[in-house]
Amino acid sequence: MKSRRMGKARISPVMKTVSEYIATALRRPLPARVAECAKHHLLDTIAAMVSGSRLPPGLRALAYVKAQGGAKEACVPGSRIVTTVVNAALAGGMLAHADETDDSHAPSLTHPGCGIVPAALAMAERERANGGALLRAVSLGYDIGTRLSLALGAYRFSEAGHDTHAFGPMFGAAAAAGALAGLDPSGVRHMLSYTAQQASGLSNYARDTEHVEKAFIFGGMPARNGAAAATMVASGMTGIDDSFSGDRNFFFAFGPRAQPRRLVRELGRVYEIRNTNIKRWSVGSPIQAPLDSLSVLMREHGLKAVDVAKAVVKVSHRGAHTVSNREMPDICMQHMVAVMLLEGTATFQAAHDEGRMHDPKVLELRRRVELRGDDALQRAMPSRQGIVELTLRDGRRLRHHTKAVRGTYENPMTRAEVDEKCFPLLAPVLGRRRARALIDAVWAIEKVRDVRALRPLLRG
Repeated sequence: MKSRRMGKARISPVMKTVSEYIATALRRPLPARVAECAKHHLLDTIAAMVSGSRLPPGLRALAYVKAQGGAKEACVPGSRIVTTVVNAALAGGMLAHADETDDSHAPSLTHPGCGIVPAALAMAERERANGGALLRAVSLGYDIGTRLSLALGAYRFSEAGHDTHAFGPMFGAAAAAGALAGLDPSGVRHMLSYTAQQASGLSNYARDTEHVEKAFIFGGMPARNGAAAATMVASGMTGIDDSFSGDRNFFFAFGPRAQPRRLVRELGRVYEIRNTNIKRWSVGSPIQAPLDSLSVLMREHGLKAVDVAKAVVKVSHRGAHTVSNREMPDICMQHMVAVMLLEGTATFQAAHDEGRMHDPKVLELRRRVELRGDDALQRAMPSRQGIVELTLRDGRRLRHHTKAVRGTYENPMTRAEVDEKCFPLLAPVLGRRRARALIDAVWAIEKVRDVRALRPLLRG
């Protein structure tokens, strides 16, 4: 789609590189390792969407978009709703972050998948794109979204009160949707300006006790706004040629100490989807390393809950603040450690069983769990490391330090492990047969000629 030019504005080298990269992304094949990794993240996010459709944030998102109606352009996974691409992206994003099982990119302080994949999947349906195009669009979204957050100075940006989880994935969602919509470089520049105008998000999400607004901030809003920017420009709307430079530009407003050139550093050589973590456990990111450590100790020493007199868990100060004695099981460190000690593992069901938080056995064990912020682990950020120290009733002391969580880019999960994680997330909603068929279809996504053919498998 060609956009009408509005004057001869100067285009900065950063904007020129980014807009041309987005506009031509679907014509560039992905390296084999990148394509395989993109399949992992596509499947992981679809599983998060489908499983999230039965949780409170997902149910409220579905009720909202169902009431909106609209043209039947794309389905909402885990439901029977077919709606506009913008509404499908909104609902899909909230579903994807409803259950804390979606992926994360630690250096940029973002959860890319829950914002990018729903927008890409919805736009691919609308455009009747093939599976290969969807995969390339998803990988593109990760490249642009994470770099945008890094350009803003992710951790400093968050400390200033902005929410990196909304900003980066919003631009990633726009990039993926814009590429699938066939925007040329001029159209991409206008789309990025519409995205910049919608960029928002506050880092006060931890105050949301029901996880609904957080699901909107992390997933629903980025997916919706990115899809909206792409569809508005695709329909003929024009805008500013370069919102990243010039008078009162995006970085002037949001990042006076930003590094805009970070947006294009190693673009096309380093694929950030390979640097994105997949969660082994369906819990908040700071809880991942301690659960890895605890599972190792229990397996190697044959431990059960009755053997443990005390557990000391150490993570970064930021992580300890985020997950200490929270009211929701999947983001409460003390609760999840107690559950793993009792059950030997931490299943998706256990991580979302709020009734277990009042179980006397869990509460008694939880009192033996102490969470501490650790200076050394704080300095190790963005690596989310964790230490578990157990004092046993027989007097023994055991310790395990997880430096590379399973599923992180330093210690990636295999295809079989991702498959094993996703099947039990999908099967309760889709049934075992359709869950298996959907997983197999994603593993062979290049053979899908029209993404809309996945609708029967995604329907809840």
